[in-house]
Amino acid sequence: MGGNDRVIGIVIADDHPVLREGLKMLLSSDPEFKVIGESADGVALLELVDRLEPDVILLDLAMPGKSGLEVLSDLSERGSAARIVVLTAQIQRREVAQALRLGARGIILKESATRLLFSCVRRVMAGEYWVANDGVSDLAEALRRASAPQTAPVLPPIPRLTPREHQIVSLIALGRSNKEISSELGISLQTVKNYLQRIFEKLGVTSRLEVALRAEENSLRSDG
Repeated sequence: MGGNDRVIGIVIADDHPVLREGLKMLLSSDPEFKVIGESADGVALLELVDRLEPDVILLDLAMPGKSGLEVLSDLSERGSAARIVVLTAQIQRREVAQALRLGARGIILKESATRLLFSCVRRVMAGEYWVANDGVSDLAEALRRASAPQTAPVLPPIPRLTPREHQIVSLIALGRSNKEISSELGISLQTVKNYLQRIFEKLGVTSRLEVALRAEENSLRSDG
């Protein structure tokens, strides 16, 4: 399958049947997309991809049989033309960087999938990357460089953060969602969002992944 004038054929790979069914129903609501297969196992997924040649694979990293990263590696070696979007419950910096190096074109949080999945699939099919909530062009390269010490960019010092801001940045670096930060710190979800807005402004960034990258480069992680 493929081509700009054709329906985008999608394979869903996740071991949770409820999530697969939800994604299938969502994608079926748009005539531009067609779910042509699904798999709950990494080994079976590789066989499915060889047979169906999908345009896009929605891939959970925590797959039985073969992990999502192992599947990515195998597909890369086979020269698969499928655009791969990783589905994840939490953004883990090292996994994100490794997935991008192995050929993933998109990273999307499962909790955001219903709101952003259409945009993500369209952008990766257009040759762009999609990371968390946004289409990006150079962030993927920045994450690749960040995973390799010899080529990691030297970032300017981070402006002074308040203790609470520092705490929230540390939790973001650990992959916590807004909801988890709210619960862990005992503050409202709106308060977390307000802090994030101020943190974004201070750090001069526009996404949580960029915050995590800055945190790693500047050793902002706390021990608790």
